[in-house]
Amino acid sequence: MHPNPAFRGTAEDKNLAFAKERGFGMLAISATDAAPMVSHVPFLISEDGKTADLHLVRSNPMARAAKNATLARLAVSGPDSYVSPDWYNADDQVPTWNYVAVHLTGQLSPLPQNDLPDLLDRLSAHFEANLLPKPPWTRAKMTGDSFDRMLRMIVPFRLTIDDVQGTWKLGQNKPNDVRHAAADQMAAYGFGSEARELAALMQSPFADPETE
Repeated sequence: MHPNPAFRGTAEDKNLAFAKERGFGMLAISATDAAPMVSHVPFLISEDGKTADLHLVRSNPMARAAKNATLARLAVSGPDSYVSPDWYNADDQVPTWNYVAVHLTGQLSPLPQNDLPDLLDRLSAHFEANLLPKPPWTRAKMTGDSFDRMLRMIVPFRLTIDDVQGTWKLGQNKPNDVRHAAADQMAAYGFGSEARELAALMQSPFADPETE
């Protein structure tokens, strides 16, 4: 996360809305005498933004390490792209990388195994809603034996969110015309992830310092 305050002023509700819409991130916990554990997980944030529900494969070492409540961080990445100094049409610029990211930090705790079917139903309903008008998939399309076998392989968890931090590095520290020039070039030539979406954010009023 970039420490520059120019990129860190986004309101908590906007950061949570971004994380909720993405619905996928990297869950990290510290491991004793070893590198931090990281798992890539889908998740579902509660309506009040206080918790994020998720599941881990039972054989995942993180699932065993988190059998008791443990401090964890869920890192949610958005669009990102390299920025060439030539794109600014201004002197004395340097290469950089613009991006959007939100970190949710709190206590990760296992949920009762009986909560797992409801969690899976809520997760699938949330993501299937993005595919309308396709009829939503539900576990009614599975045989009971197949679903029961799947349940035995995964473990439900809840992250109680104590801290929300977001970085929206969109060139807010540049004059608007300089940033917009870079965004135009990024939309045409940028590379990374969702470069055009990032360029649109750079050109939006949200990135104008005077509107913050």
